[in-house]
Amino acid sequence: MDIGTSSLYTDYITSTASNNKASSLTDKAKTDYSNASDEELMHVCKEFESYFLEKIFDTMIDSTKLFSGKEESSYASKMVDYFKDTAVQTIASQATEQGTLGIAQTLYEQMKLQYSGISPQSLENASAAQKNEEEA
Repeated sequence: MDIGTSSLYTDYITSTASNNKASSLTDKAKTDYSNASDEELMHVCKEFESYFLEKIFDTMIDSTKLFSGKEESSYASKMVDYFKDTAVQTIASQATEQGTLGIAQTLYEQMKLQYSGISPQSLENASAAQKNEEEA
């Protein structure tokens, strides 16, 4: 395999991995989680937050390339991009597990409300009623 073919292969692998993750999340979004356990629901929310962070980090990295002015089509550059993508995925997953942003937790709470049949309005009313009782 020559360097040009290796570069194309690396591009293909990176693109395929990203597309597979997006496709997997799209499929999961179509799933009915009304009977899902708390762990399953939180897992899906964390996957979404992790993917969301990956895309933010990728966009940040891509925006820095706009100002570099260097030609980055060499095989070594493609390999660095491949491993950089893996590093970005790891960092995004770790940030999600630490609950740094709280996107997964917020999404989980909203989904839990939606699937429990409690409307946000009735939750606000109950909260206001409880607050009034405490003040009285």
